[in-house]
Amino acid sequence: MTRCLLTKSVTFDAAHHLHQGDESHPYRRLHGHSFRLDVSVEDEADGKDHWVRDFAELAKAISEVRNVLDHSFLNEIEGLETPTLENICAWVAERLKPSLPNLRRVSVARPSLGEMCTLEIGL
Repeated sequence: MTRCLLTKSVTFDAAHHLHQGDESHPYRRLHGHSFRLDVSVEDEADGKDHWVRDFAELAKAISEVRNVLDHSFLNEIEGLETPTLENICAWVAERLKPSLPNLRRVSVARPSLGEMCTLEIGL
């Protein structure tokens, strides 16, 4: 058997503001980003199909989360009142764990800024 880490990526666009910093800090103003969400599952490739997970099943689970985030005001989503990359990773992971029990990693990036947060999830 071969142990593999599969990753599916999607993008979404959303607006937010952060409460960190003093009143003049630019993060406090409403602004938006294009985000990339990477979701990874890990397991042994099975003997029948020789894969860890059907990418279509992975895409379906991720699309449900993406649809909530895309073109939204993140601060208004329950659990994302402070929508840092760290909190977005944790929020996504909590929603995907029930349908992806072998979830290993969630990353959220703002590619235009060269920024990314990765949450590692133990199996």
